[in-house]
Amino acid sequence: MAEGTRLKVEPTAKRIRGYVDGRLAFDTTSALLVWEGRSYPAYYLPLKDVVGELRPNGESRHSPSRGEAEVLDLHLGPAARPAAGWRYPDSPIEAIRGHVRFDWAAIDEWLEEDEPVYTHPRDPYTRVDILQSSRRVRVVVDGVDVADSRAPHILFETGLPPRYYLPMADVRLDLLTPTDSESHCPYKGVATYWSLTVNDKRYDDFVWCYRTPLPESQKIAGLLCFYNEKVELWVDGVRQEQPHTKFS
Repeated sequence: MAEGTRLKVEPTAKRIRGYVDGRLAFDTTSALLVWEGRSYPAYYLPLKDVVGELRPNGESRHSPSRGEAEVLDLHLGPAARPAAGWRYPDSPIEAIRGHVRFDWAAIDEWLEEDEPVYTHPRDPYTRVDILQSSRRVRVVVDGVDVADSRAPHILFETGLPPRYYLPMADVRLDLLTPTDSESHCPYKGVATYWSLTVNDKRYDDFVWCYRTPLPESQKIAGLLCFYNEKVELWVDGVRQEQPHTKFS
């Protein structure tokens, strides 16, 4: 924890690289993990390890904890990414003064060591446990049983409610319609989605699946999951309380 502030800052030993249009933008083994009041950290990279040219664009941003930020355009050969990053040259947090923080979407590919990472850095304090279970899990929507399984895999992730991943054979696939939606998770990989139609009402992107998850999450490959926040979920005959999260 940085002295005099509630902002958490710590180094990571991982090699961090980023690419823009196939060109190396930065390569460092001295990145910082900075928790900016979110549930996951951001990477702050030493300016000396940025390959591209960073040009101030005249904009600024203010943070109560980090101070005034200078907004930077990233130029890398013919590629240019406006407002791709920002730095805090006079921050009250001395550790981040010589670093740049890139917007995640401004960098095409992020690598931790030689493996791609999606959405945000992996949080060293987040753990994902996937346990096979024989508990009976029922999912009910608008009075209709849409899933009933005695072979769930339960995913426990730090800070989130447990997620019940169910075999496709235990889900009413006739009620599902695939969509083009995708989401990315740094721990699980790429998820694809289905919409659910019950009693002539359509629930968009209501069910998801990791068909080819990352190695640490292989146990949920090909299984389907519903938002606890949006369904009537029964586990061993006991109705579960709907959690309140950003997905509610």
